[in-house]
Amino acid sequence: MEKASPVDTIKMPKMEKTVHQNDSDEAESGAHKPETPEQTQENQSFCLDDHSAASRPEVLSVTDLIETVNEISRLSIAHEIVVNQDFYMEDGVLPPNSLEGRIMETMYKAFWDHLKVQLSSTPADFTSALELLKEVKEILLSLLLPRQNSLRDEIEEALDIDLLKQEAEHGALDVPHLSNYILNLMTLLCAPVRDEAVRKLESITDPVQLLRGIFHVLGLMKMDMVNYAIQSLRPYLKEHSIQYERAKFQELLNKQPNLLDCTTKWLTKTALDLTTAPSSSPDSPSSSSMAHSSPNWAVDNPQLPSSTMVLYQGYLNLLLWDLDSKEFPETLLMDKIRLQDMESQLKQLAILASVLLVARSFSGSALFSSTEFVNKLKHITKALMEEFNSRPEEAMVSVSEQVSQKIHERLKDMGLTALSSEKKACLRGQLQNIAKKENRVRNIVDQRIHLFLKGCLVRGMQESLLDFPVGLTLIKGELTKLGWKFFNLMRHNQQHFQACFAKAEDQKPATTQMYSTLVKCRTYKTKVPHRKSAKSVSSRTFLTAGHTGKAVTPQKSSSIME
Repeated sequence: MEKASPVDTIKMPKMEKTVHQNDSDEAESGAHKPETPEQTQENQSFCLDDHSAASRPEVLSVTDLIETVNEISRLSIAHEIVVNQDFYMEDGVLPPNSLEGRIMETMYKAFWDHLKVQLSSTPADFTSALELLKEVKEILLSLLLPRQNSLRDEIEEALDIDLLKQEAEHGALDVPHLSNYILNLMTLLCAPVRDEAVRKLESITDPVQLLRGIFHVLGLMKMDMVNYAIQSLRPYLKEHSIQYERAKFQELLNKQPNLLDCTTKWLTKTALDLTTAPSSSPDSPSSSSMAHSSPNWAVDNPQLPSSTMVLYQGYLNLLLWDLDSKEFPETLLMDKIRLQDMESQLKQLAILASVLLVARSFSGSALFSSTEFVNKLKHITKALMEEFNSRPEEAMVSVSEQVSQKIHERLKDMGLTALSSEKKACLRGQLQNIAKKENRVRNIVDQRIHLFLKGCLVRGMQESLLDFPVGLTLIKGELTKLGWKFFNLMRHNQQHFQACFAKAEDQKPATTQMYSTLVKCRTYKTKVPHRKSAKSVSSRTFLTAGHTGKAVTPQKSSSIME
C-alpha cells in the first residue's frame, strides 16, 4: 500500500517577523541589518511580490499558529483519506545513522538498561516496571471497542496499578502470571497478522526483553486499530468531505485573507494564456501550445473562454508546473505531491509511447498484434527508464539496444525478414533520439496525452475513452488509469473550492480589464495559415503508422526523428 505523510504536503503562509526580546536594542535604535535578496524573498508573504499594508496578514501569536498548524494537519489527513484509497498510518522510523536516530537509540538503551538494573537488584525494584504496566493497561483499553464493557472491567481489575504496587512492596507480585495475562489479551485483541509476533513473545524469559517486545507489538496493534478506523470512516468522510473541507479552508481564509494570492495568480495567467494566440508551430514542444484545446483558440473563437474552461486548463497546466516554483495554488497544496507524481508518470508514458511507435514503424503490425510481445517491450523499456531523469542519453542507448534486439529476434522466430544491419542502426538512432526534448514524435505524443486529459475534464471520462487519441492505443491501459486518477482528483478539487475560485477571480479586477483589452486587440489580429512542412506532415502521419499494417521505411522514420 501507499504510504503518505499528508502534513508534509502543506506549506504555511510566511508570517511577518516580530521583534523578540533579545533584539530590543536593535529595535530601539532603529538599526537593522540589510537583508540579502534571498531573505527579502523569504520574508514576503506567501507568493505575491507586492502587498499593501492593508492586505498583509496579521501577525499570529504562537498559540494561534499552533492551532492553525493543527487545523491544517487535520484537514490534510481527512483529505488524504478521501482521495487516496491506499492511505494508511504507520509509526515514523528515524534513519539509524541520523543524529535524531542515534539520540533516540541512546535514550532507549539507557532506559532499558536502567530497568534491568532495577529488576536485578535485591530486593527487586518495580518502580519503573509499574509505570510501564500502567502504559500497557492504557494501550490495551484503547484497543477495546465501545461494546466490550465486560472486558474493560476485567482489565481494570486485573491491572489495578495500586493493587500491583502493594503486591510489589510486599514481594508478592506474580510477574509470570501477569505476563501471561497480558499476552493472552494481546492474542485476543490483535489482528490475525500480528498473531505470529505475539506468539514469539511467549518464548521470551527475560522480563526486560519481554516488556520491550510487548511495547513494540502494542505499537503495531495501535496502528492497526487506527488504520481500521480510517477504513471505517472513509465512506462517512466521502459523504461529508465537501462541507468539511470548505468550512475548514474558510476558517483558514478568515485568518489569512491573502491565502488565495497564488490561486489568483495561477487563474489569471491561465486566462491570459488561453486568450493569447500561440506564436509557435503546433508541432513545437512549448507549453503554451498545450495550453489550448485548439492551437489558435484566440483567433478561432470570437468569445472568451468560460471560467470553467479556464479552471480546467489551469488544472492541466499543473502537470507542466516548474517544480522549483514556490507559487503553487493554495487550493491544491494538499495534492501537490500527487500532481508531481502524475507529471512524472505522464513523462514516462510519453517516452514509452514514442519508443513503441518507432519500434512499430520498423516491424509493422505483425509483431505488434501480439499483446505478449508489446507487454515484453513495455517491461523492458520501463525497467531501463528508471535512470532516465538523471541520465537520459545513456538510458535510451540501453533501450535502443534491447528493443532492436527483441524485434530482430522476434522477426526471425516468425519466419519474417529480419532487420538488416542498416535498418537496425537506423532504429537504434531513432530510439536514442527520443532522449532529446525537441524530438518531434515525443512532442506530438506529449501534446496528444495532454489534450486527452483536457478532454477528460471537459467531456468526461466515458466519452473521452470512446474517442481515444490516434497513436496512443499502445498505452491505452496505462493512460486510462492515469486519466481516471487525474479526473477524480480535479473534480474533487473543483467541488470543494468552486467558491474559492470565484473569490479569487473577484479579488483580481485587473483580469476583467485584461479581458476587455484582449477583445479590442483581437479585432486587429489576422489569421495567418500555417504552411505545413514535409516534416510536420510526416510527424503526424507517423502517429497513425501501424494501423494500416504497413511499416514506415527507415528513410521516412529518419526524417521524422530529425
